[in-house]
Amino acid sequence: MQIRDLPYVDPGQPDVRSGPRFLLWLGRHQLRGQLRSLSWGMLHFMSVMALPYGVGHAVQAVVDRSGSGLALAGGVLALAAVCIALGDTMLHRTAVTNWITAAARVQQLLIRKTSELGAALTRRVAAGEVVAVSTGDVEKIGWFVEAVSRFLAAALTVVAVCIGLVIYQPALGVLVAVGVPILALGVLPLLPRATRLADVQREKAGRATELASDTVAGLRVLRGIGGEELFLKRYRRASQDVRTAAVRSARMWSLISAVQVLLPGLLLISVVWYGLGLVGDSRIALGELVTVYSAVMLLSYPLRHFEEIAMAYSFSRPSARRAARVLALERGSGGHPTQAAGLADGPLTGDLYDPATGLLAPAGTLTAVVCGDPDAAGRLAERLGGHPTEPEGLPSVLLGGVALDQQPLAATRGAVLVQDKDPVLLSGTLAELLDVPASAAVTADQALTAAECGDVLDALAQASLDNDPMAAVITERGRSLSGGQRQRLALARSLVTDPEVLVLDEPTSAVDSHTEARIAEGVRKLRAGRTTVLFTSSPLLLDRADRVVLVHEGEVVAVGVHRELLRTEPRYRTVVTRETEAEQHLVGAQRGATGAGFDQTTADIDDIEEKA
Repeated sequence: MQIRDLPYVDPGQPDVRSGPRFLLWLGRHQLRGQLRSLSWGMLHFMSVMALPYGVGHAVQAVVDRSGSGLALAGGVLALAAVCIALGDTMLHRTAVTNWITAAARVQQLLIRKTSELGAALTRRVAAGEVVAVSTGDVEKIGWFVEAVSRFLAAALTVVAVCIGLVIYQPALGVLVAVGVPILALGVLPLLPRATRLADVQREKAGRATELASDTVAGLRVLRGIGGEELFLKRYRRASQDVRTAAVRSARMWSLISAVQVLLPGLLLISVVWYGLGLVGDSRIALGELVTVYSAVMLLSYPLRHFEEIAMAYSFSRPSARRAARVLALERGSGGHPTQAAGLADGPLTGDLYDPATGLLAPAGTLTAVVCGDPDAAGRLAERLGGHPTEPEGLPSVLLGGVALDQQPLAATRGAVLVQDKDPVLLSGTLAELLDVPASAAVTADQALTAAECGDVLDALAQASLDNDPMAAVITERGRSLSGGQRQRLALARSLVTDPEVLVLDEPTSAVDSHTEARIAEGVRKLRAGRTTVLFTSSPLLLDRADRVVLVHEGEVVAVGVHRELLRTEPRYRTVVTRETEAEQHLVGAQRGATGAGFDQTTADIDDIEEKA
């Protein structure tokens, strides 16, 4: 795989049982690139190690006053220089290609998993951890994949040089062959502590990234409640913890580097001291000593890659573990022994039913769901979309009698669209925002009208160079718009899609009451004949619903229409009117005496609708 061939058609199915297994799987899928890099690495390192032979041969040729020997040595050195340049260039190119392609594969896997899980991902993994995995961790994993081939080339070169020295000059070669393994393995006792310190550093850095991400995401809220300074102090403490951990880790790695300088130096002194004795006894020639000395000196170059691979592995292992943890997440699957599994024969249509809560949304109706716990409402909305975030074992949500979470992801998402309470607007023009997979039964104008986006279009037209709101650019997450404007554009985008089932979680919580009343009527008309489930506690929306369902403590406890439930169900009235228990008793007494409480409530709704 070359960089120009990216992205991968299929990044594969990773082994996510552990971090090391994930790295091994990644290496196997980079096998061709690793072998190519290994070949060029061998050429480069062996050419470097050929220099001592050329230098030693040249020295001996000078001592022997041999012109032909000196010419041969010069030719060897020239050839080695060319091979060094070629090998180094191609090694760098192939190694970087391995790094980029490995990082691209991991990023594609993460993107695929994010697309598969949707909004359920951030309910199961902190958003900051997802950011850390997709940025810094991908870089560390790619670094290890890149370093593997260089390390293998260096290791094979070291073995080949030791064998060659034993054959070339046994007396000194045996000393080198015994000393080099000590050099390579001498830092092993230090690696476990260095790895632990690196893990601590990465863990603290990940927590700091999560904190920074969460703080930026909630910056407006923090400013509103005056919590900026508190979170700033928390981030400062987290940042200092990262700095302290990084310094401790750096000290250990500096000690390892010092050991890797000290041990080769000791071996070099031993070789020179022993070699001079052999030269003095005329047991070896001076050129042979120069050759062995130069070879030992240059061995420090490939041996440095032993330190690099240790560092790369220690940093990439926690990164791979975090990536594997995210990639191991599966789309939630419920199921129950009494439920039959299987794929739907045709398009997913029919009544939407959740056996866990007893919630039923008949086909073609506007069903409003009232839930006193906003978090529970969000989880139920995800379940209705076939993406349960709760523990497994709950029965699957059924659409037309078919379990949604057992259907192909594309089929489920094509049938049921869930808009959560905090929808995201991607940057781009308004036309691009509304260019989503749709049935084509609803036009963008119809959706914008139903969502009451007239004032939003006016504001966008003023910001557009050609006075065309559809060509106006919306900033990332719609930050240039108010909360109500963002909600209405997100609602229009969902309406354009025109799915068989549309689940809306608090779609008008930031909209004023008069606009909300018009939106309620517009959505009801536009979604006629389609199934719509609306999670809300707004009386204006509830009064427009065909049926209202009250969910209390995870179960449906009442079903009816809005005005009927206001009269007969105290728990419903508590959520919708936000009355305290004392106020309910007082209103109940008034209603029992004059019936004025309910009349006043319904009169308020009628008054708002008239003004709207």
